[in-house]
Amino acid sequence: MSKNPVLESISPKFGSSLKVLNFLGATNEHAPTWHFHPEMEIAYINGGSGKRHIGNHISYYNDGDLIFIGANLPHFGFTDSLTGNKSEVVIQVKEDFLGPDFFSAPEMHKIKQLLKRSKQGIVFHESVREVVGPQIEALLELSNFEQLLAFLKILQQLSETEDYTLLNVEKVVLESKPQDAQRMDTVFSFVSKEFTRPISLAEIADKVSMTEQAFSRYFRKKNGKTFTQFVNEYRLVHASKLLSEQHLSITDVCYASGFNNFSHFNKSFKAFTGKSPSKYRDAFKNVLES
Repeated sequence: MSKNPVLESISPKFGSSLKVLNFLGATNEHAPTWHFHPEMEIAYINGGSGKRHIGNHISYYNDGDLIFIGANLPHFGFTDSLTGNKSEVVIQVKEDFLGPDFFSAPEMHKIKQLLKRSKQGIVFHESVREVVGPQIEALLELSNFEQLLAFLKILQQLSETEDYTLLNVEKVVLESKPQDAQRMDTVFSFVSKEFTRPISLAEIADKVSMTEQAFSRYFRKKNGKTFTQFVNEYRLVHASKLLSEQHLSITDVCYASGFNNFSHFNKSFKAFTGKSPSKYRDAFKNVLES
């Protein structure tokens, strides 16, 4: 089993309801750990590119990110030694940090809906990130009281925009028990290291001391997809990263991402992204050059 902690214990600084962390570069120690916490979390990544793995969703971000993760929704960290980001500011706070009924006030209706959406994981698009990101960074310089007021204003802005994407669109809310998170940490950590080779159901089931049949049922119940679907999605996200960053041939990308059949890779990639690998790479070049 993984030795990494799976339940993150969060203690705000003295005199504050919020915990605001500033990770410079690749210093977020939770990045490789499948973890969760009772607090909701907003993460602003300034620059860089990497993977989002939140609930049963996996995707890839470019040029920074702004993410809202609801309470108890399992996730990996978003920055590591390869993401190339300038910094990452993380805000962690309990949903009832202003009391159990505060967000029931009529003035708080939109924010209450935002908190409900966050249970699925939200990524805000570039137009929102460019405005709100600097405000999140500015929290680091404020007093406790000013920080609280500024945070409420940030929540209000996020609640009013429609420029976002819900990540777990099937509304599979993964509010995990500690033992579930530890088991998933083992599975996801193993896949992240071994996805470039075939992984049999027998092998992964053995890692968590389950039969193949029991593991298959368990994984699908917890993630809303089969283990094979999950591994293929992980490989496709990695392929999109290689296509956008590396000067590899598409054939090399196919095999470097763990696929052993080029035709199957092409078909799967197009179904996953809506574009063939070559058109995906061309579209990405056009974005960078525009």
